[in-house]
Amino acid sequence: MCQNRWLLPEGFHSGHRSYTHEQLCQAQQEKSVLTGTVLRCDAQQNLIVQVGPFIGSIPRNECVAPFLSGAGRDIAILSCVGRTVCFTVTGQKSAPNGDTVFLLSRRSAQQQAMEYMVSNWLSGTVIPAQITHLAPFGAFADVGCGIISMIPLSAISVSRIQHPAERFSLRQKIYARIEHIDPVEKRVYLTHKELLGTWLENAGMFRAGETVPGIIRTQKEYGVFVELTPNLTGLADLPQQPLPEGRAAAVYIKSILPEQQKIKLQVLHLLDAPVFPTPLTYRITGGRVENWQYAPTRP
Repeated sequence: MCQNRWLLPEGFHSGHRSYTHEQLCQAQQEKSVLTGTVLRCDAQQNLIVQVGPFIGSIPRNECVAPFLSGAGRDIAILSCVGRTVCFTVTGQKSAPNGDTVFLLSRRSAQQQAMEYMVSNWLSGTVIPAQITHLAPFGAFADVGCGIISMIPLSAISVSRIQHPAERFSLRQKIYARIEHIDPVEKRVYLTHKELLGTWLENAGMFRAGETVPGIIRTQKEYGVFVELTPNLTGLADLPQQPLPEGRAAAVYIKSILPEQQKIKLQVLHLLDAPVFPTPLTYRITGGRVENWQYAPTRP
């Protein structure tokens, strides 16, 4: 999925790396991307980083690349504390006690990462990512070196959800598909639902006559939509009383109709077990996905 290990999301790296003084000096000459654990953020928003047996400092203006600016810039810096970050070595200085402090730049590492993404990533490429923030309109994910991209709510799964928390949890490692890369704005646009399988792949997990758990999604005048998997929804008969959306329920599968791409269900009873986030089963975890079609074209 990723030829360059340093290009992985920051949460994929272990911050406990051992570097010698010579290795850090060589990394400075070669502008290599390294990783370390952020110990704290001082009052001037400089990040103090554990770099092997040494201490490093990322100045505030070197914490985040310019193309990641915005209202959340300060939050992005503060949220690094206690986590692994990527950086390059830019220099060194002596601390008052005589110890060597290495000067670091996360900004430089992110600029290298973005240059690589723009030059090498193609639309449709499947990449690893890590969820960093959930908002009502979508999920934000680290796609490499702390570069954040958003998966819109409608692109998370075929089955509709009200909030990304119904699919993802913070720091969760996922896969995503590159929808588009804007080389001018330095933005990576993502989608996700294509990796969870087609209608036929999901429907093939079930058989008529089975009783399985599902999630009540929406109720219409003609029936209740029940989610069986994140990419598969069936229609149940209207109950005598309205069912609460978002609740788990035991449902009986009356029939599966591939030619009509329909699954007919009957809701038996509600379940008390929590259902969010729903576990994800990926059908695709690498390569490139082009011309994806959820359901076969009807004749």
